[in-house]
Amino acid sequence: MTDLLPAFQRALAQLPLVAILRGLTPAEAPAIGQALMAAGFGLLEVPLNSPQPLQSIRLLREQCPAALVGAGTVLTPQQVREVHAAGGQLIVSPCFDAAVVRESVALGMVALPGVLTPTEAFGALAAGAHALKLFPAEMASPAAVKALKAVLPRGTPLLPVGGITPEGMAAWHAAGADGFGIGSALYKPGKASAAVGETAHAFVAAWRACAAQA
Repeated sequence: MTDLLPAFQRALAQLPLVAILRGLTPAEAPAIGQALMAAGFGLLEVPLNSPQPLQSIRLLREQCPAALVGAGTVLTPQQVREVHAAGGQLIVSPCFDAAVVRESVALGMVALPGVLTPTEAFGALAAGAHALKLFPAEMASPAAVKALKAVLPRGTPLLPVGGITPEGMAAWHAAGADGFGIGSALYKPGKASAAVGETAHAFVAAWRACAAQA
């Protein structure tokens, strides 16, 4: 079992929203991280195609010790090792690659690969994935979530990513989505930390409203 899995499960139980900070710079990282934490976010992802992503991950780990911090757009086992060396705890990918998942698990990290089909989903779970990212959600629908949840092992977290807005969360949640990854609707390069915090609160409120209706 991944050492971080219990912490990941607690984070999902508290607020299953992953902040995707594509384009974040190290200079922005502390203030953005603190704004997200203040809103209730505990899962922070810096995609590797951001400027100096490993440095941002290090800074977020230092400034936000209560959060789980990791990398997105992780495509190779070597990148997994680099993220691990930087202190990263989560490995998020846009696709399923068995070698990436296995390396993440071997290093005690949480593996959250992207899938779009049942074949990919079951392959990812067989490789050791701890949760599944339904990506791109724009190519799927709440009906796809319902169909996948009907066949996936009970308790498998499924998080749609792509085009998620506060207004659109209810339909996905009603279909069985266990949380979401939120990117440009939450953070864009240069967006002030106060504005990020305001947007984060809107997403949190929308999720709480969905959960209250469950």
